Amino acid sequence: MADFHQNGNVATLHNLRTQSAEDMARELTAIGQSRKISLILPSLYSELEGEALPKILDELATVPYLHRIIIGLDRADEDQYRAARKFFARLPQDHVVIWNDSPRMKAIHERLEALGIDPGEPGKGRNVWFCIGYLLGQADSAVMALHDCDIVTYKAEMLTRMVYPLAHPSFPYQLAKGFYPRIGDGKLNGRVSRLLVSPILIALQKVIGTRDYIDFLRAFRYPLSGEFALRIAPLPDLRIPSDWGLEIGVLSEAWRNMAPKSVCQVEIAENYDHKHQPVSEDDAAKGLSRMSVDICKALFRKLAADGTVFSEEIFRSLKATYYRCALDLLEAYSADARLNGLSLDRHREEKMIELFAQNIMTAGQVFLENPAEQPFIPNWSRVHAADPGLTSDMLKAVAEDQEEYA
Repeated sequence: MADFHQNGNVATLHNLRTQSAEDMARELTAIGQSRKISLILPSLYSELEGEALPKILDELATVPYLHRIIIGLDRADEDQYRAARKFFARLPQDHVVIWNDSPRMKAIHERLEALGIDPGEPGKGRNVWFCIGYLLGQADSAVMALHDCDIVTYKAEMLTRMVYPLAHPSFPYQLAKGFYPRIGDGKLNGRVSRLLVSPILIALQKVIGTRDYIDFLRAFRYPLSGEFALRIAPLPDLRIPSDWGLEIGVLSEAWRNMAPKSVCQVEIAENYDHKHQPVSEDDAAKGLSRMSVDICKALFRKLAADGTVFSEEIFRSLKATYYRCALDLLEAYSADARLNGLSLDRHREEKMIELFAQNIMTAGQVFLENPAEQPFIPNWSRVHAADPGLTSDMLKAVAEDQEEYA
C-alpha cells in the first residue's frame, strides 16, 4: 500500500519502504530513556494455547525500547494463572500479568460497583480498562500501545511503526491507529469492516445528512483495527465501552476530546491475519452477529449525544439504505479480489449483509427502548474522584497475587 494519499481529516502515515524498522527501533530505544513506552496485551487464557501468542512473544522478546508489558488475563482459574505467569516469563522486559478473575481483583470490582461505577461485563473493553488503570497507577510511562493476542502474522515492526509517531518528540500526535490490508489463505478478509462499517457510515450520511463525526470515522482505512497507541495524557479521561464496540468507542473519544491534527493512522503491516470469529447467524449474543449489534449501538449513541434524533422510521430507512450501499460496495470488493487473484464468496457475503441489515434494526430497537443507557465504563478520573485510594489498592492486589501464586 505504498502511496502518499491524504484524506484531509486525519494524517495518514504510509510505509514507503524507505526507512527500516531496525533504524526506527534504535531511535525509539534512545527516546525511550526519557519517554517510556508501555504495551497492553488483553488476553484470554485460551489464547495461550493458540498458535499466535507464542510467536508474538518471540517477536516482543526482541523489542529493546519497551519499558513495561501489562497483560490482562481473562477467563482463568488459579492453576491457569500460574501457567500464564510461566508462559509470559520468557519476556525480558518488565512485565505483569493481571489476573482479572482473582479474589482480590473481584473485590476491587465489587468496590467499584458499590460506588455506582460499574466497569461492565467481562470482555475486552473491561480488560483493557483495568490495564489502563494499572498503567496510570504506575505513573512512569509517556506512551501506551495496545494490540490483540491472536495476530498470526505478527511482526515486531508493527509495534515499532505504531508507537514511533507518538514517542518521537517532533510529532504532534496523541493517538495513532494502525491499518493494513486484511488478506489470508487467498481470501479477502475484514468482513465486519467491509460489509458493515463502511456501508453503514455511507448510509448514515444519506439518511441523517453530513456529520463531522461520520466524516472523521470514514477517514480511517481500517477503523476496527485492534492496534492503536495513545500518549498517556488523554488516558485518565478516556471513556470506553465494555463490549465489542471498543475500537469505535476509542475513535469516538478521540473525535470528542482531541483536535483532528493530533490523530493519525499508520500503515503497520503489508499483510495482517488473526483468529476469525464465527458469524453466529443463529445467536445474536455471539460472534460477528454480536459484534455488529454492539458497533451499531456505539454509533447510534454517539450520534444521539451529538444531537441526532432517531426514530423507528429513521432506522427502517437506514436499514434499506445500508443494504443498497453494502451491495454496491460488494461489487467493488469482488472486482478488487479478482484483480489480485483472491477469492470472495458472493453468496456468503450477501448473507452476511442480510444479517447485518437485520442487526441494524435490532440495535436500533435496543437504543429506542433504553436511550439513557450508559454504555461506557466511567473514566479513571472519575474513579480517582470517587475513591482516591482505589488505584493504589489495585496495584497492591496485583502485587499480592503475584507473590501468593508465584
